[in-house]
Amino acid sequence: MATSCFGSLRIRKSKSKPLSTLFSLKSQMNSEMENMERRRFDSLESWSMILESENMETWETSKEDQEEWTADLSQLFIGNKFASGAHSRIYRGIYKQRAVAVKMVRIPNQKEETRVKLEQQFKSEVALLSRLFHPSIVQFIAACKKPPVYCIITEYMSQGTLRMYLNKKEPYSLSIETILRLALDISRGMEYLHSQGVIHRDLKSNNLLLNDEMRVKVADFGTSCLETQCRETKGNMGTYRWMAPEMIKEKPYTRKVDVYSFGIVLWELTTVLLPFQGMTPVQAAFAVAEKVPVFKFPLPQ
Repeated sequence: MATSCFGSLRIRKSKSKPLSTLFSLKSQMNSEMENMERRRFDSLESWSMILESENMETWETSKEDQEEWTADLSQLFIGNKFASGAHSRIYRGIYKQRAVAVKMVRIPNQKEETRVKLEQQFKSEVALLSRLFHPSIVQFIAACKKPPVYCIITEYMSQGTLRMYLNKKEPYSLSIETILRLALDISRGMEYLHSQGVIHRDLKSNNLLLNDEMRVKVADFGTSCLETQCRETKGNMGTYRWMAPEMIKEKPYTRKVDVYSFGIVLWELTTVLLPFQGMTPVQAAFAVAEKVPVFKFPLPQ
């Protein structure tokens, strides 16, 4: 239960008479309901504030955009922000009494190129996620378009990203059993993704999420594409430290670019280190493109 949105009902044992206990319980429940309603109002108000804080001109969503995945905002309660990017923020929330993660993407009007790119990524991610169903793929729940803010609602993965998990560990500290369990979860998710004709194009530890059972799920499909359509996109996608050399060089590529990225993730699991540590992303890209040997596997002390 998300305490940021709902309080927990505590019933204490009492030695008082049964009638007194009932009155006490009723009073406590009424108070709890009032708190829930107040939090509900605060959450809805915070949603409006997020939209207004962008200080941008808004426009109406056309009827054609009203898809089956459209979220019912009256059922969405927004909690604390726990991650952010250049154009997005991720909040913990409650949607229809279920713990969720809410990714909000800010679409700027002033920069046409950025606006078009972010809108395309939003449409791509929703189109793919809404059709993917697998235990190792993060579950899509709903989405909404309230320009200039778009949001994608997915299941809440309580343990954060794989990179966050590895950052808490000592180098070479993961057991073989843990490495294999995590690697198998990732490979099952990617095998399913490829069976659907989808290339992820940004597979990395920051896009792999952990749940309460410490099982991994593949997430973030903003740069993903159908393999038959990937040639239509221009420029390289993904993140340099995990990016295959053919993508860095902007040459034709296949689903094998995900296999390369998976290999980098396996290196992360084995060493717990950040790939190309001590190098900038551009330096890492140059090293990969020019086949400069940089990976070493020193034995743990």
